Amino acid sequence: MTAHQNFIAGAWIPAAQGATFERRNPADQSDRIGVFPASAAEDAARAVTAVEAGRQEWATAGAEARMRVLERAADIIEERAGDLAVELTREEGKTIASATTEWRRSAANLRLYAGEAVRTRGETFPVDGSLVHTRREPVGVVLAITPWNFPISIPSRKISPALAVGNGVIFKPSEVAPLTGQRFVEILLEAGVPAGAIALLQGRGADLGEALVTSPEVKAITFTGSYPTGCLIHRLAGPDKRLQLEMGGKNPCIVLGDADPVRAGEIIARGAFALTGQACTATSRAIVVGDLYDEVVGEVVKQAAAVRLGNGLDPDVTMGPLATKTQHEKVLGMVDIGKGEGLTLAFDGDDTGGGEPGGFFVGPKVFVDVPDDSLLAQEEIFGPVVCLQRAESYEAAVETANSVEYGLAASIVTKDFARALDFAKDIEAGIVKVNSATGGVALSAPFGGIKHSSNQTYKEQAGHGVMDFYTTVKTVYLAS
Repeated sequence: MTAHQNFIAGAWIPAAQGATFERRNPADQSDRIGVFPASAAEDAARAVTAVEAGRQEWATAGAEARMRVLERAADIIEERAGDLAVELTREEGKTIASATTEWRRSAANLRLYAGEAVRTRGETFPVDGSLVHTRREPVGVVLAITPWNFPISIPSRKISPALAVGNGVIFKPSEVAPLTGQRFVEILLEAGVPAGAIALLQGRGADLGEALVTSPEVKAITFTGSYPTGCLIHRLAGPDKRLQLEMGGKNPCIVLGDADPVRAGEIIARGAFALTGQACTATSRAIVVGDLYDEVVGEVVKQAAAVRLGNGLDPDVTMGPLATKTQHEKVLGMVDIGKGEGLTLAFDGDDTGGGEPGGFFVGPKVFVDVPDDSLLAQEEIFGPVVCLQRAESYEAAVETANSVEYGLAASIVTKDFARALDFAKDIEAGIVKVNSATGGVALSAPFGGIKHSSNQTYKEQAGHGVMDFYTTVKTVYLAS
């Protein structure tokens, strides 16, 4: 079994104290993925020092050179997407189709941000007697802390723009998906990113996060994860760092009385059960207005019953395991809480996963007639569990949808265009979907939530101002 390492100062090295952790396939605990360094504060300090010292070579490489390197990295991913997807599925549990799509999406992210390398520009201003213009420069060292549920798609949309404009990057992937993070760094290095411009640190955030976040050399932090962790980063970082914090969601799908119940059921189920419900944009609640309720419930149950649960390496499987034992226990615990509250399960999917040994499987769960004050209606579950609720009117449905602390994604199913426009205005969410599932977003559109879902300072992905987070602006006055 290969012992994997950190990448610091141009070398692959173990953690300073020699500590390690292992990762196993969540569908089959007999399948060991590898042993990885369990880094701590000393490793964090090394990485920061190395990237601060080594980033200038990359910053001065020139925009076109940086563009070509990122495009070459995209080429490499596309050439190896099949093998990379197998590793991702073994490590994180998602289906092989989803893993392949994610790696290809990451190649597209690299190409998108490669173009930003040559599109980043300043402005000129008419001032009598002098030329006044702005220039954009890299912020310096960017820290990327990423989650396990999209272990390459999310890092690629954070690290690619950081590199495009000449920043140095410290990458701290989730300890749940360390191999995928390592593969990304290996590809970037092979494509031509200078060894001093990037560092990879494996391990638990609790062991090295504070040392990274509080380091004065780290100028920007881009994070995706839980709300409590995001709050801690915000507190520790202080006022001198720029922060991009994307956190949880409790996403609703509202179904109006004019909707097609079959289509509504498909949209709800796709949002709830895709990726085993382990997406911050997953549909967690469906709020049905009027007399369609029973029909919509029936369609959601039909979709849930059609799910094939098992090892994601099986091409016929449509839903893989939960990613960790902790997540498995949490989701089953939430299901037990729902049962303890007296909630009705219209569908309770089998949890055996086709007999795979030791897998963290949870079948689809459909709770019905869930009251607004139920814990299941208020808290993020992050598993294949959906709660259906009744509403007497559009206004009541929106009030229910807005009653939670999160505001990431929301959808509505309706044939009424005017109501759809009202919904876009009335709903408290950063991503609004009409007649489509809450999950799934365009790579070329801004991404981010409101309320507890985001710190709301810088949007991720493309759109106007997307590179603002990764650059500083200087105003230059030229007089003769």
